[in-house]
Amino acid sequence: MDAPYLRGGPPGAPRRPRRCLIWTMPRGRWARIATWGPRRAHPLPESGRKEPGPEAGTMGASASKAPVAEVPAPGPEPEPEPEPELALDLSRLPPELLLLVLSHVPPRALLARCRRVCRGWRALVDGQALWLLILARDGGAAGRALLRLARSCPPPARDAPCCRLGRFCALRPLGRNLIRNPCGQEGLRQWMVQHGGDGWVVEENTRAVPGAPSQTCFVTSFRWCSKKQILDLEEEGLWPELLDSGGIEICVSDWWGARHDCGCRYQLHVQLLDANQAVLDKFSAAPAPVQQWNNNAYFNKNNF
Repeated sequence: MDAPYLRGGPPGAPRRPRRCLIWTMPRGRWARIATWGPRRAHPLPESGRKEPGPEAGTMGASASKAPVAEVPAPGPEPEPEPEPELALDLSRLPPELLLLVLSHVPPRALLARCRRVCRGWRALVDGQALWLLILARDGGAAGRALLRLARSCPPPARDAPCCRLGRFCALRPLGRNLIRNPCGQEGLRQWMVQHGGDGWVVEENTRAVPGAPSQTCFVTSFRWCSKKQILDLEEEGLWPELLDSGGIEICVSDWWGARHDCGCRYQLHVQLLDANQAVLDKFSAAPAPVQQWNNNAYFNKNNF
């Protein structure tokens, strides 16, 4: 096929062949045309220019038709948004109903969050009626015992900044171990220690101790080693009137033993102090020493 001719220069000028490459695309797409040849082309005057159209293209290709925009298919209709629910204003409830609602909230959340809402809620949380209702909801033997104890010796109403009965319900100091880090699972933290010989270390138990939170223990050296811990019973949720009433018992329990190839000596000293550090009561135990080759003997010492 002969190369197409493109006219350039003044009218009547001889036509010069120009080599062209033409890519034709489906109708509605752009056509790319590349030409090269002599560069001495005389542009047509402005009045003689003509926008390229179907008749000016080569081999039927169009170079000026814009792409046809695709119309998206109609999608499913959006679902209607649900109507917002009306918030319940608990402050409009009568105090009796509000007290009943708050009694279902965990005690720690009552003290840490609900007490800060407003003055009305703070008055309910600081009062004793809410906490007695929480204790009455516990139908177990422990809950009935706590309710009976709280009713027989309630804390004074003048307590500040919050009700002691609330701390009592949140901390539950009765029936649990008040000693922190009792088995050395946190190393020597929470203990005041005096090292002798090579000092205190924490090791795995050679024999399992029933009921222990961790099967680890404190191990002494070849000389006397001592450790002690001071507990504030009021910080644990109790109050002085309850401690003085004689309605609770303080149980002291400790496991001790010796390594099979090494004997040991053990002593236990417990003191009950008042707010001025005066000794109200004390207990001491000094069992017989354990001899060498004892088959890893363990012993338990209790006192009420």
